[in-house]
Amino acid sequence: MNTYTEKIGSKLNDLLEKTYDAEKGFKKAAENVESITLKGYFQRKAQERYDFGHELKAEIKQFGQEIDKGDSFTSKVHRSWMDLKNFFAADSEEAMLEEAIKGEKAAISEYEEVMQDTSLPNSTKVLLARQKHKIENGLDTIEKLEDLS
Repeated sequence: MNTYTEKIGSKLNDLLEKTYDAEKGFKKAAENVESITLKGYFQRKAQERYDFGHELKAEIKQFGQEIDKGDSFTSKVHRSWMDLKNFFAADSEEAMLEEAIKGEKAAISEYEEVMQDTSLPNSTKVLLARQKHKIENGLDTIEKLEDLS
């Protein structure tokens, strides 16, 4: 039977794994675009996710839980697909933007799902709300960048 801290730790570790995946995805996108604007945007998003990861680790440690550092199979497939799409796409920057938008929308949904847990401590709620807000702002920015491409 899971204890309160194991339940919270598990949810935060799931978010942490997805945060690592997003960081790697943004780094890969930055490598695959030529636009200096997009490259800078993707690099900033990768750094943001790196920072999110450290914040999530600190929150997990606060509960005395183990930190899982993983790389999900789904993310590996997604990054491989991004590489392949970049290779074959006529407009690879547009393809990278579309994938980034899809990934950010998925991240927002994942945060919302975890935040629905009524047993989350206040520190976790505040952390997740702040990170989700940054993702939402980034989504607004990337959708504007897509309109310009």
